Amino acid sequence: MREYTKIQAWALVDDLAVVIYGATRTFPKEELYGLTSQLRRAASSVPANIVEGSARERKKDYLHFLYIARGSLAETRYFIHLARRLSYLPEAEAVALTAQSRKTFTCMHGLIQAVEKKDGKLARIVAAITSLLVLGLVRVVMGNTLLRSPLSV
Repeated sequence: MREYTKIQAWALVDDLAVVIYGATRTFPKEELYGLTSQLRRAASSVPANIVEGSARERKKDYLHFLYIARGSLAETRYFIHLARRLSYLPEAEAVALTAQSRKTFTCMHGLIQAVEKKDGKLARIVAAITSLLVLGLVRVVMGNTLLRSPLSV
């Protein structure tokens, strides 16, 4: 299990989620079950998916949750944009949230690339070992076949 609190991308998205919750307190009450809820859910989904993925044993599963987290982060970025267009966020706050989400997205993308690259190396090593084992088995089987051939009698 990976310690998610040591993952820089998690720390950034955790901070972003806290800021989003604060920013949405001033949204209109009629948006409580609309944009307020959507933005909060998208923002809190990002660190939650990193946490869930980090608890998985297989890198493939970890990557799956990182991809989901990245998707939720993209959704969060859109909802920040929408809140600004609807004048629910003051311009300065929207600009700051957009910059923070962009920085977070870049870090998240870097984490995914690092895990993909590491996973790729492992896959190549496993493939090489498997190939060597198969070749060794083929040689053993072929050697036994040659020993039993009528020509060797």
